[in-house]
Amino acid sequence: MSEDTEVSREPVVTPVRVVIGLCLVAPFVAMLWVGSYSKTDPALIGIPFFYWYQMAWVLISTLLTVTAYKLWQWDQRGRAAHSAAVGSASSAPKGGESR
Repeated sequence: MSEDTEVSREPVVTPVRVVIGLCLVAPFVAMLWVGSYSKTDPALIGIPFFYWYQMAWVLISTLLTVTAYKLWQWDQRGRAAHSAAVGSASSAPKGGESR
């Protein structure tokens, strides 16, 4: 391939994407690890721990999903801006050439 047709790719795994993945995986891990919450104590206003723990994770999951979504938007805007900057820099004359 010639240099003009090659696509410059950034690494797919970035710190922001790792955080996004952790935000999305955490609720699954918390809910699938039943041994951590299969008990009745401590009760919260008469509701056994088993139930209020799961209901708390509904809210926590919502917050983590919103956080992941906002981080994804931020990451995509940054990539688009970077691609635009790289694209305009590659179309500029090189080596002091004048047109």
